[in-house]
Amino acid sequence: MALFSFFAGWIGYLFICLLGLIFIAFLCFCLYIKYIHLKYDHIPGPPRDSFIFGHSPTMLREMSSGRVVHDKFLEWAETYGPVYRINGLHFVVLCVTCPDTTKEVLMSPKYPKDSQVYKRLFNLFGQRFFGNGLITAQNHDEWYKQRRIMDPAFSSLYLRGQMGAFNERAEKLMDKLADMADNNTAANMQHMFNCVTLDVITKVTVTSCYPQIPTLPLHFIISESYIYLTFQNKKFINEVKKSCQLLRSTGRQWINERKMAVQNGEDVPKDILTQILKTAGKANDDEEIMLDNFVTFFIAGQETTANQLAFAVMELGRLPEILTKVKQEVDDVIGMKQEISFDDLGKMTYLSQVLKETLRLYPTAPGTSRFIPNDIVINGIPIPAGVSCLFNSYVCGRLDKFFEDPLKFDPERFHPDAAKPYYCYYPFALGPRSCLGQSFAQMEAKVVMAKLLQRFDFNLLPGQSFDILDTGTLRPKSGVVLDIGVFVFVPIPCC
Repeated sequence: MALFSFFAGWIGYLFICLLGLIFIAFLCFCLYIKYIHLKYDHIPGPPRDSFIFGHSPTMLREMSSGRVVHDKFLEWAETYGPVYRINGLHFVVLCVTCPDTTKEVLMSPKYPKDSQVYKRLFNLFGQRFFGNGLITAQNHDEWYKQRRIMDPAFSSLYLRGQMGAFNERAEKLMDKLADMADNNTAANMQHMFNCVTLDVITKVTVTSCYPQIPTLPLHFIISESYIYLTFQNKKFINEVKKSCQLLRSTGRQWINERKMAVQNGEDVPKDILTQILKTAGKANDDEEIMLDNFVTFFIAGQETTANQLAFAVMELGRLPEILTKVKQEVDDVIGMKQEISFDDLGKMTYLSQVLKETLRLYPTAPGTSRFIPNDIVINGIPIPAGVSCLFNSYVCGRLDKFFEDPLKFDPERFHPDAAKPYYCYYPFALGPRSCLGQSFAQMEAKVVMAKLLQRFDFNLLPGQSFDILDTGTLRPKSGVVLDIGVFVFVPIPCC
């Protein structure tokens, strides 16, 4: 009995000590949060929801209610100006719409990508995702090495050589739509565009051997910080993990086949896969780096372009006068031709304006962030070092100080003679870390749109709109959240 009392006393003592340590740690954490508040509270910003969680409850409330979280950022930008502060625990993020600061930060390599944001894309729900590929690599020298190796696969000369692939896969989509039009069937355009962009990226990644892979649910680029997803969407998360595994296993198979071809002295094409092989170094994880870039190009080159196409068609379906004008340009440039040439793309300037205006209102990547390692001044406000800056292209594209009547879809904003937006329009980011595949994406989008406009008339069914995923990935919807713009297609006579 005495021994039991002795051990019970020690256990009670240790428990009290543990509680004391927890309390001291919590107190220190609170003091650190208070220090962060004192350090950055001179920067304008909305009132915090709580001392500890900052603005996180507002963010979760916006997302769980189905509202567009970027519209909240837009509201705050209109209220608090070109730089405002958002708190979450001990982190501070500055939302910046100041063009001069956008130019200074994004155009310089001395401001690295924010590790708090991009390290979350290394894994997705415990499954390696982007890893240390081109998007997520934070060390400038490592990124620059990969970028220089990949540049030839996106050169003007290489892209000219891909016009055949763009035409071939776009024509395949037109045949499917023609069958649906003959049967007077409504088309799920987000799905159709997802299929054709996946088809194209598969074709140009592996030129010599073109295996088919299933259409993957690639709309899962979401942050694991939204914990509620793991409890409400277990089925979705399992689907995401299986898709990641499938994509990486497919990439491993293709890479190994290409390696064997190189080792056997076979003549291999200088396609994206060959360039990815060159990113391998002497490190033990060189194969994983190759797979990281494989996944990066499949994700970045597939659903982003599909979303742009879906939103463009949605707006054209709502605005018949713009649809008529762009159709007339397509008719004038390509007429009845089935094969669109590289030179034809340059002549379709109004179609380019339509696609640029689509990205202004519905950027496929709503923004980017950078870490600020040194003290700077933004719009006259001193900013201490050690903070992250979020540059939100969705917000900039909808501010009336940059674009008159910003919610109006007006391709004339991007007329060749119109004034160019000054560092407030960056759907592919800016500077050295801008999107490597932007020319590829816009060529692909122009070919698909030109063929669509050449061969079909279409009408948007009533009630079609758009939605935005919790991370800001914009996607059209129709009736069901995260689903699609639906159209009725009618073939143009004699086409």
